[in-house]
Amino acid sequence: MTPKLLSGNAAAAWGARLAGVDYIPAFPITPQTEIIETLGSWIDSGDMPGRMVTLESEHSMLTAAGAAAATGVRVFSATSSQGLLYAMEMLYTVAGWRAPFVLVNVSRGLSAPITLEADHNDILAARDSGFLQLHCADCQEVLDSVLLAYRLAEDPAIRLPVLVNLDGFYLSFTREPVDLPDEEAVSRFLPPFDAGEIRFSASAPQSQAVAVLGGGPYSYFRYETHLAACNGVAVYEQIAAEFASTFGRERGALEQYRCDDAELVFYMVGSFATKAREAVDRLRDAGQKVGLVRPRLLRPFPLGPVEEALKGKQAVIVIDQNLSMGQGGILHTELLAALYGKPGAPPVVTSFIGGLGGRDISAEEFYHMVTVTRQAIASGTVPPPRLLYTAGELREIRKLQAVAMVERQETAPARGTAAGKEAAHD
Repeated sequence: MTPKLLSGNAAAAWGARLAGVDYIPAFPITPQTEIIETLGSWIDSGDMPGRMVTLESEHSMLTAAGAAAATGVRVFSATSSQGLLYAMEMLYTVAGWRAPFVLVNVSRGLSAPITLEADHNDILAARDSGFLQLHCADCQEVLDSVLLAYRLAEDPAIRLPVLVNLDGFYLSFTREPVDLPDEEAVSRFLPPFDAGEIRFSASAPQSQAVAVLGGGPYSYFRYETHLAACNGVAVYEQIAAEFASTFGRERGALEQYRCDDAELVFYMVGSFATKAREAVDRLRDAGQKVGLVRPRLLRPFPLGPVEEALKGKQAVIVIDQNLSMGQGGILHTELLAALYGKPGAPPVVTSFIGGLGGRDISAEEFYHMVTVTRQAIASGTVPPPRLLYTAGELREIRKLQAVAMVERQETAPARGTAAGKEAAHD
């Protein structure tokens, strides 16, 4: 393996290159554009075979990706944020086609208001589409996850597309040491795509499905897709074990950090989990038995591994970098549903929402979450979900609002003047 300083975007591009992709339909959107630019430069220079085509939108891009994958070629693409939502119709469609390919999403908060920084509402909006999902915490994991995703997507028991998610800016433009695996080792782990019965021939056209189904057949096909996705837990664990033996890096469905004797565990996804690891170490130094559980595989939901990892714990602290309006954190809601009625489930599950729009989560906030959760254990009363937000931030917002109000008053036409009368009339 060759260590190289790579951004998350470059790591994703290297994953596609090492996977030997045949076709890359592309449409740029910040902050994933660098992935497409890197792959395009390699193809133009002859360093990478394959064909790239720039489409007019993310909707067209996903249509082209699904259509190409349905012919039996290995397909890669990338998007972000509003682009993922613009393609949402085709996410459901190509998953229904059972078209296996890999789509990288560089997470970015959704409008409105506008932000360029990361949170997870974009990727979690796609959780019901039929795409499987892998979530990354560092740049090495981005490259590794692309390779794992192709094995997962192309497995005969699954044949579904896979989303690999990394946080915009926090990972996409952060450079870290990344081990580039040897191409021969990659080819052993990820051989060329065996499309099986998936094929395309202009001289012998055939239909792979029908366009319109009644409720009965429709139900059958949708449930078959669900069962195929559920196969992903066992298949992923098998693939991850093979990956570890080949490349020496553990990439199981869950990362469990200092959990063996933990009384409390943080539960979260994404790059901010690296901050949680540091908080766990500092809390351990202070004598607190705290750990971290981080799902890498979020779709299918790794129910068995999650149950086992959390069994017997006093409490789980769920940190959601997302917000489902009118309900709360998505990870929190799903975890409660998964643990309900299970023997040995933690009696206390607290919910904290933070990191929206890229807002930082400080070490002090991790410590505060532990304090709040220990109070909940002692009192037997779980507090309602809360937003991680400081009084200082609130004062700053109110100061900005006051300044904006003064500016509006100063620039507004005075009542009674000609200009004011004209404006009022208009």
